Amino acid sequence: MHYAFLIESVWHPPLFVADATSAALPGELELQALWFGGAFGREFRTTAGKPVRVVQFGEWNRGAGPDFLHAAVEIDGVAANGPVELDPDAASWEAHGHAVNPAFREVILHVAFRVGSREHFIRNCDHREVPQVIISESQLADALNRPQRESAIAHPGRCVAPLRQMPASSVERLLDEASQHRAARKASRWLQVADAHGRDAALFQSVAETLGYRHNALAMRLLAQRVPLARIKGEPHAAEAALFGTAGFLAPDLHEAAPTDTRDYLRALWDTWWKLRPNIEPADPRAIPWKLHGQPPANHPHRRIGALLALAGAWPRFRQLALARPFTPKPLIDFLHALDHPFWSRRHTLTSAQTPARLSLFGRNHAVELIANHLGPLALRESGWTFRDYRKLRHSAANDRVRRYALRLFGSEKAARPWTRRVCHHQALLQIYRDFCLEDVSDCTRCPFPEQLAQWR
Repeated sequence: MHYAFLIESVWHPPLFVADATSAALPGELELQALWFGGAFGREFRTTAGKPVRVVQFGEWNRGAGPDFLHAAVEIDGVAANGPVELDPDAASWEAHGHAVNPAFREVILHVAFRVGSREHFIRNCDHREVPQVIISESQLADALNRPQRESAIAHPGRCVAPLRQMPASSVERLLDEASQHRAARKASRWLQVADAHGRDAALFQSVAETLGYRHNALAMRLLAQRVPLARIKGEPHAAEAALFGTAGFLAPDLHEAAPTDTRDYLRALWDTWWKLRPNIEPADPRAIPWKLHGQPPANHPHRRIGALLALAGAWPRFRQLALARPFTPKPLIDFLHALDHPFWSRRHTLTSAQTPARLSLFGRNHAVELIANHLGPLALRESGWTFRDYRKLRHSAANDRVRRYALRLFGSEKAARPWTRRVCHHQALLQIYRDFCLEDVSDCTRCPFPEQLAQWR
């Protein structure tokens, strides 16, 4: 039995039903980020049954009007260029007044994520039909990869006993297969972004998401989409202004609250941003949902953007190491750890004082996370790097999430210790927890995983 079959035999049909979709539908920004990143693919059908192919996903709109501009699609073999509008449900076009708004006159495609109780005729202010695509529940569920629950109580689960009785070789095979299953899914998602925007953009967004960690992963991905690498390469100061300005972190009086030795730097950033902002700034200054509170200083969004800037300045070498075939982790980890920036190597925020010692911009743990979640799965898919190579990669320590999931599966940190040393097994624990603990709403009572383990043996 393989891990993929184990999941399918348990959760079939999928639990992501219509009612759950309504409750779990993410905000519009996340839906837009998924669409723009190619998470739903390129091939669709309109509500009238006509085939649709997205040729170019366009650009984020910085002002009022449709969500994306300058997109290119083929509908039933006929090419069309113009804006694309996304809405949570099919009725939103009329409810939001798009049908009578001249700003939506040129929309070439309307994308919705819920059908509603009745059929809708999508028209513009000239009464011309606007083709509509409905993203299916299964497409949305697959793109979100979001389970029934966000978390499960951290206590030993019913699977502790059968896992304790299994030979170590069987447990290892289970974890290896769960890790490979997770890696295959991650590689597919990376390649979807690369197909939509190119490999450099996919790599840039992967790095941004990794730097955002959990709380600001979406915000960093949105920033990397709105200010793509192609726009900032080769212009260091303009790149800093574009990223921090688009993020909403610049203001004309910011330098006044800063230490004396940083005021010139911040003033120059604002002066540059003032010239750039008409072509970049989102209409809504809250367009990127940052979480600023409760973050350790090293994880402050200012600092994470600073690390992204330093990497963009060294992009050719980073790209060479990140996409090398065969892939070798150590040179990449060493390169990232040695990244330097004249401002951000000694500061936590735009207005903080200089630190006495140099701060690592891209720590080794962040580098390993980048490999585990993006580059490793891609290298496994594109050959030149085997799962045996992947198994050699180790973390310096298990993070809180891994320790919590290990407790649920193995009963204690001591019992889980053999399975928390390797990066691939961290990924396996995350996947099993996601596929079973978070899909089970009975708090372990009716979870089928313990019984499935008997079949695995």
